[in-house]
Amino acid sequence: MKHIKLVTTGLVVLTMGCTPDKKHTSNMKYPETKKVDTVDNYFGTTVADPYRWLENDTTAETAAWVEAQNAVTFGYLNHIPYRNKVKKRLEEIWNYPKYSAPFKKGGKYFFYKNNGLQNQYVLYLQKDIKAEPEVLLDPNTWSADGTMALGSVSVSKNGKFLAYAISASGSDWNTILVMDIEKKSLLPDTLQWVKFSGISWKGDGFYYSRYDKPKGSNLSTQNQFHKIYFHKLGEDQQQDILVYEDKKAPLRNFYAGTSEDERFLIISGSEGTSGNNLVIKDLSKPNGAFVTVVSDFKNDHGVVDTNGDDIYLMSNLNAPNQRIIKLKLDKPASENWMDVVPESQNRIQGASIIGGKLFVEYLVDASDRIYRYDLSGKKEGAVTLPGIGSVGFGGNKDDDECFYTFTSFTFPTTIYRYSVKTNTSELFRKPEIDFNTDEYETKQVFYTSKDGTKVPMFIVHKKGIKLDGTNPTWLYSYGGFDISMTPGFSVGRLVWLENGGVYAQPSIRGGGEYGEAWHKGGMLLNKQNVFDDFIAAAEYLIREKYTSSERLAISGGSNGGLLVGATITQRPDLVKVAFPAVGVMDMLRYEKFTIGWAWATEYGSAKDSVHFKNLLRYSPLHNIKEGVQYPATMITTADHDDRVVPAHSFKFAATLQEKYNGTNPVLIRIETKAGHGAGKPTAKIIEEQADLYSFAWYNMGVLPPIAKEDM
Repeated sequence: MKHIKLVTTGLVVLTMGCTPDKKHTSNMKYPETKKVDTVDNYFGTTVADPYRWLENDTTAETAAWVEAQNAVTFGYLNHIPYRNKVKKRLEEIWNYPKYSAPFKKGGKYFFYKNNGLQNQYVLYLQKDIKAEPEVLLDPNTWSADGTMALGSVSVSKNGKFLAYAISASGSDWNTILVMDIEKKSLLPDTLQWVKFSGISWKGDGFYYSRYDKPKGSNLSTQNQFHKIYFHKLGEDQQQDILVYEDKKAPLRNFYAGTSEDERFLIISGSEGTSGNNLVIKDLSKPNGAFVTVVSDFKNDHGVVDTNGDDIYLMSNLNAPNQRIIKLKLDKPASENWMDVVPESQNRIQGASIIGGKLFVEYLVDASDRIYRYDLSGKKEGAVTLPGIGSVGFGGNKDDDECFYTFTSFTFPTTIYRYSVKTNTSELFRKPEIDFNTDEYETKQVFYTSKDGTKVPMFIVHKKGIKLDGTNPTWLYSYGGFDISMTPGFSVGRLVWLENGGVYAQPSIRGGGEYGEAWHKGGMLLNKQNVFDDFIAAAEYLIREKYTSSERLAISGGSNGGLLVGATITQRPDLVKVAFPAVGVMDMLRYEKFTIGWAWATEYGSAKDSVHFKNLLRYSPLHNIKEGVQYPATMITTADHDDRVVPAHSFKFAATLQEKYNGTNPVLIRIETKAGHGAGKPTAKIIEEQADLYSFAWYNMGVLPPIAKEDM
């Protein structure tokens, strides 16, 4: 890889000319937000909600409030003298070809590619792995501003048809279209109101999930009565066959999948974000019935694949770190399950059958390892990986090869070709990027949280930095929903690193790094552990002199936005800058919008008196106090976020601006024609990243090296 040395010499210093304008900051005038007399009574406790009117996303009044807030926010950002330099550097470093690993279907190969600054990735087709790639779908041609995005895609078993989902402005709502691959022409098939769905082929049609058309706002109305349908090619959606529903359980989601050989239909039902039931149908038997494999929602179960009559399942039933079992439909009860790969001290993250072998992905201290087994469970060794990082590994059970990705914090996503026969990998595609990764190092430390729990944290920075407490540091995590924080590559993060910044990523409780016990240690009544772990990470970085409170920024999105909101309301003195993104801020009302009800298994519900008290104790919206000096805060959300509706951020911002009278800015940046994050155009991502970094450095009183160029 060609390295281009970057100008990063010189210490990050304070200068009078580029520190925040205190007069500009302290005299900021925020838009006046009207208050309404709305009070709820929860088990004898009254809770005011004066900004509830902002929950209505369709009114002109809300739109005017958004416009006024953005005027203040972008007026402030425009005041930062080096903001355009940061954006320009982001564009430079972002501008290199990026590829996904190829996947094979129907004898053809498919992959995604972005030439550099394209707003959306393009789907390519190769008739064999050495053939010239052909453009199959280019979402960049769908809209002038890049806000139409390609979602999930699924190729029919014979390789003739491609069903794919599209979304507009980042919404979770999808429309499914179908293409004749050989002719590259669209079929008339158009499926609407699809949400939280796969696309699983069976013969001349496919299974998918959808809701009925919403009766209220598409972006905020609660989603109810998820259903599974079968669509036959060439037919109108109104003729689709209803395959599965539960009329007695409106708040339940269903997902359909078919085995690779299309013999089995697998339906997983969920009442939240953890735990699912499982029913399976043998489609080779005419008029065959669904067989219940798991009837409750207490544990997680996912079908790996099938081999003849054997169904391979990954499950945490009686195995918090997961195990791989096999079963037969004639004896589906768990007492008849046969362990193939038993539970071990390390969490099983995933599994797949490729070339007649079983490949199991483990997490070892928050980084990936891949081991191969025969189908009876005999261990055959490890897949040699380039280092400590994260792997995307998968393929077809009848193919002798597969392609996988490997990445780490300073290791751009690289693609390898793996041979099952020889158990060897070869480099397939390596990106060339304007960044010398040899100048940086990654370490993993273990620090102690409030209750004595040891928590791992990755720390990334330029080699040779001084631990003198002056380094601008970016602390990021998530802490929930069994999602593991593993090493990953971010193009935008490189600009922070090359300008003398430190990046820290703790694997706090609530995630899945150490199995279900680690997850449960940060959910429901244990949620405070998540905030304590994050606070302890910040204290470690300060204590070890990586940084100081005046040079520390914290960020997180979605559940991570909740994490940041709770941290600054509990410890406003701890950090200088805070970036809660698309966060769940109103813990008493989150269930009332779109898919929010599904999070009750993670958070608990305000309908329960015990959980109400717990939620109220940490809900960011309800713990903002008057007269407190909160960090410089820029809340980020989007007008089309129908996952965590923007009302969470709207009400949090309005309350913070009302009660706060310190010198730090408290702003909200509201992206238009964007959603929770998926499908966001590259141009919007770069603009937002430039604003975040500029805001952070500016409020830390730091002049980054990039700002001194051409001075």
